[in-house]
Amino acid sequence: MISLTVTAVVFGVVFLAELPDKTALAGLVLGTRYRASYVFAGVAAAFAVHVALAVAAGSVLTLLPQQIVHAITGVLFLGGAAVLLMKKDEDEEEVRRPENQSFWKVSGAGFMLILVAEFGDLTQIMTANLAARYDDPLSVGLGAVLALWSVAGLGIVGGKALMKRVPLKLITQIAAVLMMGLGVWSLWEAIAG
Repeated sequence: MISLTVTAVVFGVVFLAELPDKTALAGLVLGTRYRASYVFAGVAAAFAVHVALAVAAGSVLTLLPQQIVHAITGVLFLGGAAVLLMKKDEDEEEVRRPENQSFWKVSGAGFMLILVAEFGDLTQIMTANLAARYDDPLSVGLGAVLALWSVAGLGIVGGKALMKRVPLKLITQIAAVLMMGLGVWSLWEAIAG
């Protein structure tokens, strides 16, 4: 039986923790380039996998040394920023036409991005902690996945709205700078921790 109280608590905690995270940024960037429903399908599937792993692992994920998690995350952020900055300019009109992208290509890209970027993330570890604490895997899993899907949806929809007012090149540059900042911060936490 699902506990609405546990589900609500987990939703609130995970939503607030994930809102300023790279997921909203990734959803925003993907949402500016591709059909929102295709992006969301891939991202939602990746989050479902992450939540299932976190709930199944319980507190085991919390045993990973935080310094290693921070170092890996920092390197992934810096790599993502480099890819964004080195990317050749695309014709914005071409990018805005989602009908040129197949469902499997776009959803697959969203799935892989989130699957790799979110592995060992704070919210995944937090979900594992909550699963261990409440000993209610269904309620914890439901609250966490709904929170992550909500943040991703906000990022994707926000990306579509932003694209109408701001050039893609500027969005990409801002995303790269934010990713560099997050990368440096994560590496600093790995060294200082």
